Amino acid sequence: MAIYKIVAAGCGGMANTWIEYALKRPDTEIVGLVDIMRSNAEAMAARHGLSCGIYSDIGEAIKETGANLVFDVTVPSTHFGIASASMELGCSVFGEKPLAETMEQCNRLVELSEQTGRSHAIMQNRRYDPRIRALRGLIEEGTIGKPGFVGADFFLAPHFGGFREAMESPLLLDMAIHTFDQARLILNADPVTVYCQQFNPAGSWYAGSAAAICIFEMSDGSVFCYRGSWCAEGAPTSWEAEWRVTGEKGTAIWDGNGAPYAEVTAEKGEGEEQPFMNKFVRVDTAPEEGGATFHQGCLDEMFLSLEEGRPAETSSRDNRFSMAMVLAALESAKLGQKVSIADYIKENQ
Repeated sequence: MAIYKIVAAGCGGMANTWIEYALKRPDTEIVGLVDIMRSNAEAMAARHGLSCGIYSDIGEAIKETGANLVFDVTVPSTHFGIASASMELGCSVFGEKPLAETMEQCNRLVELSEQTGRSHAIMQNRRYDPRIRALRGLIEEGTIGKPGFVGADFFLAPHFGGFREAMESPLLLDMAIHTFDQARLILNADPVTVYCQQFNPAGSWYAGSAAAICIFEMSDGSVFCYRGSWCAEGAPTSWEAEWRVTGEKGTAIWDGNGAPYAEVTAEKGEGEEQPFMNKFVRVDTAPEEGGATFHQGCLDEMFLSLEEGRPAETSSRDNRFSMAMVLAALESAKLGQKVSIADYIKENQ
């Protein structure tokens, strides 16, 4: 059995989820904790009863411990530095989203993963929501026919305080990656173009643009429309967004809370004329129960990919397209015009 010697970089609140997961596996050992604030790492070690090394530098931690895997649970601005240094020193990397802050950095991390042969996978926990998988199943099984339109509405009003309220584009940069990645999963398609307008509505307590409307042309020929706001008081949507997928034969719906369902056109009787409005038949789903979900499900897949010697579902090469949706949307909003995703990725090599 392979033993994964893990250095966990970043000892904030989210790191607890990653470390608790690793401590339950028989094939993992936490050999080092890294944080720019040594007291954070010491507190994390005490909280989980760890007797590992405490470091402020990722390179020193890897060299002294002989680690072969890094958990990167640091802030977004340090993801590129942590991941690149770790792969260059022979470690695979499992990291929190986002992949990196710029398209150029994203491309470089993909190159490094391929050059070093190290795995680099990104946490996209919502992919491992069984309800999302059930919605994808409706599409894959052809229940509604070929999709033509996908809409996702995200309207919430969280009063975070702190860095998000000072960001230039808090909704798109900090949250939209989840919904964009969900759209790619649901459709099994990648983005082709984007047109975006972001803005800061009346009543917003954010310094930057807390709302956005994005229109993506997707590789399967469908159009994905995202409407979102982080300062929408009243009638909140789910954090998973509210979804509508229309196809040739019907519509799939998910409110982000319960189970997805579809309504498809009922078959007409022999000799029956085409009515002005068709009748519909409801198709319910039963999301799978049991098994690991969300963060645990994504971490399971990351480790399984190492064992099987293949890229993880959320590898940096794949996740780059979800990040490109965010970054190209910001570019579109800045330019006031449609942006080609492929061109945007290539121009930032």
